[in-house]
Amino acid sequence: MSDWDITRSRRLRNKATVLAAAVTALPATAYAATPGDGAQAEGLGEIIVTAQKRAEPLQKTPLSISAMTAADLVNKGINDITDLRSEVPSLQITPHPNSAITARIFIRGVGNNDDQITQDPSVAVYLDGVYVARSQGLAGEVADLERIEVLRGPQGSLYGRNATGGAINFITKAPELGRLSVRQDLTVGNRGQFRALSKVNIPIGDRLAIELGYLRSEKDGFVRNQGTGVKRFGDERRDAYRAAVHWQPVENFDVRYTYDRSEVNDTPAYIAQVPLYPATASRPKGGSPFVQDLQRNDVVAQGHNLTLDWQVSDALTIKSITGFRRLANTTHQDYLTGAFGPFPVVATYFDSRQKQFSEELQLIGKAFGDQVQYVLGAYYFDESAKSYDISATARPPRSDRYVTIDNTAYALYGQLTYRPDFAEGLYLTGGVRWSHDKRKATLQNISIPAAGTPTVSALGIGDRSYDNVSPEFVVGYSPNADLNLYAKLSRGYKSGGFNVRASSIARFNAGFAPETLTSYEIGAKTSWFGNRLRVNVAAFIADYNDIQINVRTDPTNIAVTDVLNAGKARIKGVELDVTARPVAGLTLTANYAYLHARYKEIIDGTGTDITDTFRFVQAPPHSLTASAEYEFPETPIGRLAIYADYSYQSRKFTAATDAHYKIGGYGLLNGRITLSDIPLGFGNWQVAVSGKNLTNKTYLIDHFAVGVPAGFYGEPRTYGVTLSFKY
Repeated sequence: MSDWDITRSRRLRNKATVLAAAVTALPATAYAATPGDGAQAEGLGEIIVTAQKRAEPLQKTPLSISAMTAADLVNKGINDITDLRSEVPSLQITPHPNSAITARIFIRGVGNNDDQITQDPSVAVYLDGVYVARSQGLAGEVADLERIEVLRGPQGSLYGRNATGGAINFITKAPELGRLSVRQDLTVGNRGQFRALSKVNIPIGDRLAIELGYLRSEKDGFVRNQGTGVKRFGDERRDAYRAAVHWQPVENFDVRYTYDRSEVNDTPAYIAQVPLYPATASRPKGGSPFVQDLQRNDVVAQGHNLTLDWQVSDALTIKSITGFRRLANTTHQDYLTGAFGPFPVVATYFDSRQKQFSEELQLIGKAFGDQVQYVLGAYYFDESAKSYDISATARPPRSDRYVTIDNTAYALYGQLTYRPDFAEGLYLTGGVRWSHDKRKATLQNISIPAAGTPTVSALGIGDRSYDNVSPEFVVGYSPNADLNLYAKLSRGYKSGGFNVRASSIARFNAGFAPETLTSYEIGAKTSWFGNRLRVNVAAFIADYNDIQINVRTDPTNIAVTDVLNAGKARIKGVELDVTARPVAGLTLTANYAYLHARYKEIIDGTGTDITDTFRFVQAPPHSLTASAEYEFPETPIGRLAIYADYSYQSRKFTAATDAHYKIGGYGLLNGRITLSDIPLGFGNWQVAVSGKNLTNKTYLIDHFAVGVPAGFYGEPRTYGVTLSFKY
């Protein structure tokens, strides 16, 4: 059994127990176990997940999951959520036009195309088990990511917050008990790239450890600002801090506290004027000389996490996850200065402040031997925020907006799995979640003319409550470690909310109702040839109802839209994950997703059927990632490894109501060469050369209308050298 053994024997006190205790305190984690001796060393390492709140092999879990280990994160150059953009089929992440720091996330075609604080996201994001309510600032880097999991499809019966699209879990490393360790990574590269990660793990006795970490990350943008203000569009300037405490006062009780803080001072991304598909244009190198006083963004995201894990007995564990987070988000954006003269089409300024508190209590146990496994949970969430934003055009009036929110949510959930003795391999799972959301919001619009008195709208006040019950059922058959077949029904729910771009105060006050998605999925997880080949496949059909659709109700003003529960849709898809180790040292992966998403019905506010005018955005029919890694035999100067990955996605729509806005298919090639275990005195030394978009492909990551067609370009070729030291 490996160093990453997940058994939870109370008497086991070595390093494996410490790390396993930290891992099982998280909502959904994954890691690759080190292969053992003999034939297993030639096979694939086992991947352990806790997506169902208990440690179990990924191959035994009836979920569609993409799990990236610590080694995957290094090889793929993944440091934050935006780096997942091209690495997980069925997952799309695009920047919002108002702020490239704001991530818009879609899984299986389900997501939010807006960033209003009065609306919940369709994909839930968790950091060490704590739900992160607002997408603003999610591009901020976390000091020491250890694992990332992407769960595809609705998640309801086992998670603190519900979601119709899926969940993304970010997991950081817990301090190690009884071991002093130091880590220093330095990266330099083109376009002023600099990245320094410093970390120290300090044991205090056998039962307490403290870890401190700091990250500085810089990279220059690829578009010069030829006007005034900052030098470039798209500069990255980021700092991240982390302090963590791991305490095990007694053998069966584990305490973990973490504080994290990310400071993002990027400059606004460059919005380029681009032609409509299929025409293309060169990637721009400079902006307009008429740009005036371009300013940096200022985002600070920070949070506290306290996780308590008490193993009452071999059959029962009680867990508490307490989280408190704050977000301060100030962003600026210049829209197409120079396109129609020496002024921007529009310039925006956003200043928002948000805080949230959550508490989740879980009972994880088993009964009747291993025949019955269960999870019971209770969840509480409270959030408040305020936002002030300005939209200024070349010609007055200027539009200012004040928004506040106050949200409270409660949930009770449970899941039980029964494995009857009389039918070996058969398992039956049932789960249910009750959710209650109470949402309040206020809105005030101010129109400021060039001269005269500003016009202030009436104060909008929205106050609504929503209840939902979401079930889940699974029938599975897993007679051995090499085969797991399952059929699953699950339902996801996204709370209703309010629309700050509503056509009237009355529309704002009325708000909109929740949307639901019911998914039917069948899957097979298989291992072949002595675990040298792993093939997992899932096929699903999702019925999407009461979809929260943005509908234009004022044909003279594109900024005015009403959110109506006007939509019905059906989404079909197939996801295939293949991993192979044909010979010692060589690992090959291929992950493919097919998606067919179509609206069945959309009725606007007048009762007119406008289905034919709507298309699913961020839902490419085909997406693929493939990678190859070869580890050479050890040499006197160290161990050499070569890694390469390629990602491709087909054409996709980017505007729901205008078929002209689409992005053509493109592929990206990345690579990394690493020499590790270099014999340089004490400690472990490693040097790596890596690059992204090695073919220097010109491509768009988003395409939208701002009076004229506009979009964000993806990064050109980047490369760098990393020197790492561990002790």
